[in-house]
Amino acid sequence: MAVGKGESLNGSGLMFTAGIPSPSINSVYLGGFELRFYALFIILGIAIATWLASRRLERRGGARGVVVDIALWAVPFGIAGGRVYHVITHPNDYFYPGADLWRVLYVWEGGLAIFGAVLVGGAAAMIGCRIAGIRFLSFADALAPAMLIAQAVGRLGNYFNQELYGFPTTLPWGLQIDPQSAAFPEGLPPGTLFHPLFLYEMLWNLAGAATILLLERRYRLRWGRALGVYLLIYGTGRASFESIRIDPTELEIWGVKINVLTALVVAIAGVFLIVIQAARHPEPELSVYRKGRSPETAPSDHEDGHTLESDGEPHRSASVASDSDPRVAGDNHTGP
Repeated sequence: MAVGKGESLNGSGLMFTAGIPSPSINSVYLGGFELRFYALFIILGIAIATWLASRRLERRGGARGVVVDIALWAVPFGIAGGRVYHVITHPNDYFYPGADLWRVLYVWEGGLAIFGAVLVGGAAAMIGCRIAGIRFLSFADALAPAMLIAQAVGRLGNYFNQELYGFPTTLPWGLQIDPQSAAFPEGLPPGTLFHPLFLYEMLWNLAGAATILLLERRYRLRWGRALGVYLLIYGTGRASFESIRIDPTELEIWGVKINVLTALVVAIAGVFLIVIQAARHPEPELSVYRKGRSPETAPSDHEDGHTLESDGEPHRSASVASDSDPRVAGDNHTGP
């Protein structure tokens, strides 16, 4: 059969109009072990976020390796929280007559909700920060752009799983979905293209990370303000994407998808955090450590103003920004 201009064939011989082809595989076998691409990109995103946040916090006076210590708390609890949130908001996927309830634990099949991961992982990070002596908001500010980059990388896993797509579209970048997939919407003809929400969110997250880094060149996004910008950017973007997402099993409240409502709450929380922290802390943040927990020696890295730390503040060693500094001592009693 001849294929006309602007058309393509998938592996089964089904014709699509031109668009983004979905992968025909979502895993590979290495020595009898199945490696899911979804899990691979989640792990890669976590690694990138940990590395980037470490570089940023070290440049602000944090000890080398302290972000890894905090991540050991945040990551496993974040994954568990993301899975629980997903299962609760998609009950029809897991609880029905004859369902295999063990699938609730099959994280590698997909289904990690970022809102649950941020909520539970953030709570665990607070514990890790307290143990390490780091202010939680200082850690969160260093993590903010790294989180957006990590989430962008993780969305590639959705692409390989043929999930996270929106309403049908005739746009040239429409996404091809295998009609044999259980996620393919009923009642639509084979060959239908869909909005590639995974790609939209990837681009939005990368633009958001760049926005935070650019804002840091002009403003002091400390005391939780970078975290506030992250919440505002991600919340507004996610609310928009979820509003056109095809996800018939998602829980709804008052006829509105729970993820849309949650995203709006997250965005509003970001605005409040920026405003409140700007009013509470107009002064520069001179230490990322809690009172009495500053390290005795300063890290060797220095801010260069051009890479990961670019808000124009001069580098201060941890010894200079210690809790004995009268400019800082009073602040250590307020804020995490």
